[in-house]
Amino acid sequence: MDTPVRTEIDPAAGVATVVLGRPDQRNPLSVNMMRGVTAALRTFADDESVRVVVIAADGPAFSAGHDLSEMIDRDIEDERVIFEVCTEMMDTVQEIPQPVIAAVQGPAIAAGCQLAASCDLVVASSNAVFGTPGVRIGLFCSTPMVALSRSVGRKRAMQMLLTGETIDAATAAEWGLVNIVAPPYQLDARVHELAARIAEASPLTLAIGKQAFYRQIDLPQDEAYELMTETMATNAVTFDAQEGMSAFLEKRKPLWKGK
Repeated sequence: MDTPVRTEIDPAAGVATVVLGRPDQRNPLSVNMMRGVTAALRTFADDESVRVVVIAADGPAFSAGHDLSEMIDRDIEDERVIFEVCTEMMDTVQEIPQPVIAAVQGPAIAAGCQLAASCDLVVASSNAVFGTPGVRIGLFCSTPMVALSRSVGRKRAMQMLLTGETIDAATAAEWGLVNIVAPPYQLDARVHELAARIAEASPLTLAIGKQAFYRQIDLPQDEAYELMTETMATNAVTFDAQEGMSAFLEKRKPLWKGK
């Protein structure tokens, strides 16, 4: 059996890609698939040549969500393992130092929608759709709800969760779930254009900024400012920050050292 996940690296661009590789099954997030994604992300996290990570998928669907065949006739401990493995994957997306872009070429449903929502940025094909239809099969999308509600807000998340209806890519962009919508034939180009733009920055600065974003986002404003004041001061004394500010003042291109 082929591996459910494969990886690709473009060393010149500093971009690594994790590809969901079960197109014949609409890329279900089986335990194997999720563990494969997590392992790939952790490998890239330690690779200094990788500036940006893309999560993409083979075939017409991004992911139809959990592999329901793994969830029939199981006891509660077995079910817990599935969702613990899922949570570990979603957390890893946000914990690795590199920005992660979801390249969504087709339906992103249930945990597939959760995976897209967990990524730092989402570029979607205009024919992609997003949905959390678990309510229609008796299994409310409670874990997808965590990522979804943090992307689109309470009322819109509840609409998706309670009705189980999908939204198109344009609506997902309007609601804040998607950053860029592209025609299908331009999806890869737009993803790599975005990744290349991000990869121009200092990798250390990107890592500091990504970690800081998730640390402050749910804090009260006064606590967020206190934490980010220290974060920005610490960032300012790094070599790359000093180099970047000097390069700006001297009207030259900075030379990043990642320190």
